[in-house]
Amino acid sequence: MTNLLVMKFGGTSVGSAGRIRAAAALVESARTKRPVVVVVSAMSRITDLLLDTMKHAEAGDRAGIDSNVRQLRARHHEAALGDIELIARIDALIAEFERLVNGMAMLGDRPARSVDEAVAIGERLSSVLFAACLNAAGSPAAALNAAELIVTDAVFGNASPLMEHTSERSRRVIEPLLRRGIIPVVTGFNGSTLDGRPTTLGRGGSDFSASILAAALGAAELWIWTDVDGIMTADPRLVPDAKVLAEVSFREAAELAYNGAKVLHPRTLAPLLAPGIDHAIPVWSKNSFAPEKPGTRIVGRLSTSEGARAVTSMSNVALVSLESANAALSGVQVMARALDALARTNVEVLAISGSSYRQSFCFLVRSGELGRTIEALEAALALEIAHGYVQPIDVDENVGLLAVVGEGMRGTQGLAGRVFTAISREKVNIIAIAQGSSELTIAIVVHREGLEKAVRAVHAECHL
Repeated sequence: MTNLLVMKFGGTSVGSAGRIRAAAALVESARTKRPVVVVVSAMSRITDLLLDTMKHAEAGDRAGIDSNVRQLRARHHEAALGDIELIARIDALIAEFERLVNGMAMLGDRPARSVDEAVAIGERLSSVLFAACLNAAGSPAAALNAAELIVTDAVFGNASPLMEHTSERSRRVIEPLLRRGIIPVVTGFNGSTLDGRPTTLGRGGSDFSASILAAALGAAELWIWTDVDGIMTADPRLVPDAKVLAEVSFREAAELAYNGAKVLHPRTLAPLLAPGIDHAIPVWSKNSFAPEKPGTRIVGRLSTSEGARAVTSMSNVALVSLESANAALSGVQVMARALDALARTNVEVLAISGSSYRQSFCFLVRSGELGRTIEALEAALALEIAHGYVQPIDVDENVGLLAVVGEGMRGTQGLAGRVFTAISREKVNIIAIAQGSSELTIAIVVHREGLEKAVRAVHAECHL
């Protein structure tokens, strides 16, 4: 399909009837010039509500389930604006969710496969509301469940796409709709295995869904609509004079997302540079609340780039340290065993740093994955810890991550020294440092109470 545009709308962009109408208007404007595929998130805060309901179900808390389902129904009925047929479709999807959570309540458990099927109801509700809004405005649209389009592996909760199968299914379903002038409105965040088991792509994975479909359909562009003006030099809540970047590279955007910038899902850009894609599909990050603003363009390669481009941070992290206590077991062996255990548990390591003399190393993980991390390490190294070959695992949760990102940092003399000096001037202690061989990112772990001061200091020092 020539000149295809994929438009993805985040939770706040579809958070009410008014916001859905505003987003639909953007789609209607775009489709006068080119074919459009829409991808939607769940309405803001709905995913949290669904997950909370499943926790109540696991605990057998019927009152909690009923209260949350009432909120779910009321929120979507309100957005339906009295449309009887639309309300009936909403109620059917909510009944499907109730069936799943009632099953969890009977089991006293939340099986991963059932969680993936249940939590995707939020996006399915959004797609129905969005398609109905377009149809009411005279723009033919059809709500599609991405479980029928995006084929994934069986890693429930954080699946990865199988692009060949996804491309075949997506083209078979979507291209006939586009030829008939119908706008496909696809659920973000979810997919299914080859044998039809429901999966999800990780929290916030609707961006990822959009890029998967853009790659699968050979789109000309992907526009991601959020509630911010684009990718900024820093979080404006921490740095009031942060600026919107007009253009960033794919690698810069991916590093910023991976290290805490909330504009994109960390895996969003991967499908757009996958083998078989002739060229990088340009991505725009735009604000649906201020569509007149230009946003940020994300491209495969920048024509010029000098020094650091942006600084980002994460506070919901924990630093895990391991140290060999016996010469019979080298630090390399400990590291290999530990990283293998984390890989098998699907834990994401944000940064890693080591010491050659003491044969020790530390790595950073998200706080939400700390429990799984410790469980995996204790299982993998149980004998070594018990017999004194490895020191007890040390965890520091009072830390934060600061990352300085820029394609132009490579080979820039004195930049790292300036960054460290700026942080030290604020009397913030640096605990660990990690920098990859590409020199694209300098990751710095500091005490959490000094994180915000460090971000502001680095932003000022690098003249961002």
